[in-house]
Order: sequence, then structure tokens, then C-alpha cells
Amino acid sequence: MKRVYTILPNSRSNRPPFGSDHPLLKLLDSCKSMEDVKRTHAQLITSDLVSYPLVATKLIKLLSGHSLSSSHHIFEQVRQPDLFLYNTFIKAHASRKDSYNSLLLFRAMLNNSELVPNQYTIVFVLNACRHGQVVSEGKQVHVHAIKRGFEMNVFVINVLIQMYSSWGLLQDARKAFDWSSERDLFSWNLLISGYVGSFKMDQARELFDEMPKRDVVTWSTIIAGYVQVGCFEEALEIFQEMQLARAAPNEFTLSSSLAACANLVALSQGRWIHVYMKKSGIRMNEKLLAGLIDMYAKCGEIEFAAKIFYNGDYPKQTIWPWNAMIGGFAMHGQSKDAIELFEQLKFANISPTEVTFIPLLSACCHGRLVEEGRSYFKEMSSLYGIEPGIEHYGCLVDILSRAGHLEEAEEITRCMPMEPDIAVWGALLSGCRIYGDIDRGERIGNFIRELDPGHVGCNILFANMYSGSGRWNDARNLRDKIEVGHKKKTPGCTSIELEGMFHQFLVGDRSHPQTREIYSFLDDMAIKLKNAGYIPEVREVLLNIDDEDKETALTIHSERLAITFGLINTAPGTPIRIVKNLRVCWDCHQVTKFISKVYGREIVVRDRIRFHHFKNGLCSCNDYW
Repeated sequence: MKRVYTILPNSRSNRPPFGSDHPLLKLLDSCKSMEDVKRTHAQLITSDLVSYPLVATKLIKLLSGHSLSSSHHIFEQVRQPDLFLYNTFIKAHASRKDSYNSLLLFRAMLNNSELVPNQYTIVFVLNACRHGQVVSEGKQVHVHAIKRGFEMNVFVINVLIQMYSSWGLLQDARKAFDWSSERDLFSWNLLISGYVGSFKMDQARELFDEMPKRDVVTWSTIIAGYVQVGCFEEALEIFQEMQLARAAPNEFTLSSSLAACANLVALSQGRWIHVYMKKSGIRMNEKLLAGLIDMYAKCGEIEFAAKIFYNGDYPKQTIWPWNAMIGGFAMHGQSKDAIELFEQLKFANISPTEVTFIPLLSACCHGRLVEEGRSYFKEMSSLYGIEPGIEHYGCLVDILSRAGHLEEAEEITRCMPMEPDIAVWGALLSGCRIYGDIDRGERIGNFIRELDPGHVGCNILFANMYSGSGRWNDARNLRDKIEVGHKKKTPGCTSIELEGMFHQFLVGDRSHPQTREIYSFLDDMAIKLKNAGYIPEVREVLLNIDDEDKETALTIHSERLAITFGLINTAPGTPIRIVKNLRVCWDCHQVTKFISKVYGREIVVRDRIRFHHFKNGLCSCNDYW
């Protein structure tokens, strides 16, 4: 209902004929429930005291959180509202994200020549504009604030920065920041947060470096920003800089830093954060617990992640830690453990979310649990009332495709309630490659080309399929198309952490300081592996060359270079942990099994899809990934 606010004639004094010690005012101050407020309100009406601003303001503050309609009725009974009453009522509407009525009140105030808005009025109205996403009105209020001389007021400047940032108008936010000479630490943090929220990390970092003073909010915001854009090394560099500045991190700083460690597989730094939490007495909340579990799981320490999860001293009343642990089991191929943990949710009286079903279905995929995958997919809507999204359909298609149910997977893809994206079609195409179904693969490839005519991954998959079946001309034509289109496949990159330092290797990389030693070791390794029975898998090398040259091409894959570096620089028996940005190829998977046996090492490989634990010539995935 639209309201028009008018000022009633000032028929009597605005000042009440009583003091703050009036019994009804004292009674109003002592109200402990809405029933108490309503009874006192009734007495104020019968005594005709409710029309005074002092009384109305107290009542509105008590009622605005529960019933704005009652507050409206009180406000309209006041013969001459004062500035404090207007501000109280504007703020009440702003907190309810009701910009319309806040602006109406502001307009009514401006029509009263006896009332002059103060800084609090401007702040409350701007907040209402921010919540209501009314850009034009917000800019008008900004102009009004300048006319009233508030352009240098720090409270007004801060809400202007916040308002413009929330709308993505960062140039306007920056102008408000630059115009003010009275900005405080909160002003800097707000603008940095605005840049971070819009993924403009260059501008955020520039502002961060200029800051005369920083607090924990500053550090936490910039670290979280780098994590959200995938710049994990930069996030940890800032975290280390924070330690050097002797600034104490809080749970938000640590959560973001743990996420950076998880994505970099920076186990030593993740462990340091865990120890710091214990020594500093940081309270373990559930999001921090989930971050800790996720870090250990993604760094290959799934047993330790489970130990933390099952620690009875830690809170697990929300879904976050459960999602992290189910996801950890899934990525390590411990499908039965993931399913068992999901079933325990029922006894813990915790409802799963749509996020929960993604790692659960992924666990079914890695464990070749087709029936379980079908069942949980159906239960999402039938038992839990969660409508599957495109990610869930992608998981189901992946489950079926990897297990060879290509016809069913294609039928589901065609009948999805939403348009399948490249990821869904790609899962089906990958299944076609595994099972050599070139005819179906070419049909699926046409759908992918319609979505993205130059999709490199699709062409690489086809090239692999053609190479594997000896169709060298088709493989060469696809490769030429990729080169003509000036698009390149994401190069294989593998990283390994050693004593807090990250070493990255590309395929055929010769830029590392230990290159000569690495390649010499590779030559000796090749002889030992062949003597142990290793036979290179050369069918999918995308070149029509002789087998000896293909074997040479395989030996310089990035994961082999990283593993060799680890063998050279760590003591015998030390586990080697590496991270690959792409899916591990079949030959590298085979050779790593042999390396683990010949050299007596446990090798933990995290690729784009999952973890592989190699030990004594075997892999935890049982050659199904």
C-alpha cells in the first residue's frame, strides 16, 4: 500500500508536558515482550501521550522490528514529528530493505522547513537506496548530501562507497573515496571489498599496497579475493606477509588460507595453519572445520582428514563439515566410505543440500557404483525435495558413460529439463573414447561444436580416438584445425612442493635448474622400468611416428618430470605428492605404478578429477578413473 506522509498542523507544543521519569515511559522502557509493548501502547493511547515525538520514537523503535504497520499508525498520529523520529522511522524501513517508504519519509522531511536532515538521515536513506537497488534515487540523494555539505563526512562517504560498490559502480565508489579527506580504515576496507566483489584484484591490490594502516579485515579480504579468482600462490604470499607484519589472523583469514593450501597441495603450510589454530586458541567453528578437512583431503592426507572429522570435540551440527568429508572420500576413490557417511546424515538429523549430492554422485562414479548413482539421483527429488541441477545431471551422465552405459547416458542427456552444456556432452564423449564408440562420439561431437565450434578439448578427444584406432589422417586433420584456429590445448602442468617451495614442470620442460640431473635420472629410470616389465602405451600419441619416438614423447610428460625431481630430492621411502592440472593419461598411470614398485615409494597424484595413491605397483583407483 502506497503511503503519503504529511505534516499535521502544530496545534500544540511539540514538547511533552512530562519528563522522562513519567510512569508510562518507565513502563515502556521495561517491556520484555511484544505483549508488554502492546499493553503499554494501549495505555499511552488512552492517556493521549502517544502523539508526542519522544513517546512515538520509543514505541517505533520497539515495534519496527515486528510490525511496521503499527509503527506507521503511531507515526501518523504525531502532530509534529521531530528529526530524531524521522531518522528512527527511515532507519526502520531501510533495515527492512524498503527503499520506497524510506524515500517517501525523506521527501516529507524535506518539505518541512523546520527540519534539516543530518548525517544520520543521509546515511539511513542511502542505505535504503542500496538495499532497494534504486540507482537513480541513490545518486539524487548523493547530490543532496553534497548540497548539505556532507561530502566530507566519513559516515556518508563510507555508505556511498558501499552503495556504489554493491551496484558494481566502482568508478563512482572510487570518486567518493578520492573526494574525501576524512576517510578512515573502514573506507579503505569497503573499497577493497568492492573491488574484490567485482573480481578486480589488480585494483584491490593497488589500493591494498597504498594503505597507511591495515587490520585483520583488510588482510582477510585481499586473501579471500585472490582465492576466489584462483590466484592461490598470491593468497599465500599475502598470508605470509601478514605474519611478518605481526597481524593476528582470525577464522575468516584462516579459512581462505586453508582453501589456498588445499588448491596448491601446500601440505606443510596447511599443517602450520592447523598448529597455529591450536596454539592461538582459535575457536573451531564449522566452516573452519570444513576448510581444515578439505585442505587435508586435497593434500592427500585423507586418513588425517577423517580423523579430524570424527573428533568428537569438534562441532558438526551443520552440513558444511559433512560435505567436505564426503567430498574428500569421493576424490580419493573411497566410494563406500562416502556413501556410509552420507547415510549417517539421517541419524545426525542433518538435511543434505544440493551441494551434498555432487560429491556423493562423484563417489558413485569413481567406484563404478551405477545402481547406487541412479538411486541417489532419484532420491534427490523424491526423498529430499531437491531438484537436480545441471551439475547433478553431469555426474549421472559421467557415472553411466564411464561404466559403458552409453545409450542410457545419451538418452538422459537429450531428455534433461535444461539444455546440456559442454561439460555434460564432454562426459558422454569421454565415455565414447574409453569404449571406442567412434560413431556415437562423432554424433556427440557435433552437439559440442554447435555450442563451441572451436572447442579444443573436444577435438583433442577425437584425435585421441582416431589415433587409438589407427586413423592417423583424421587425427592429423583435427590437429591442423586446432593450429589454424590459433587455439591450443591447455598444456599439461605438474607441480610438487618441497620445503615450502613449489616446482612446476610442463611437458618436455628444460627450464628447471636441475634439468640435466632430471633427464639423466629419466634415462636410468627407463632401463629399470623396462626390466621390471613396463611396456609403454603408445596408441594415443597424436603422431604417426615409429614406436620408439612415441616412447620418447611419453617419457617427457610433466608428471614424470615432477616425480623424478621428487625422487632425486627426497630421502628413500619418503612419499611423493604431485598435482596435475589435467587428467592423468593411461601411460603415465601405468608407469607411475611401476615407479612406486621399483623405487619403493608411495606416490600420491592429484589430477583434475581425483586422487591416485600408488603403492607397491598398484593404484587406489583399481585402474578405473
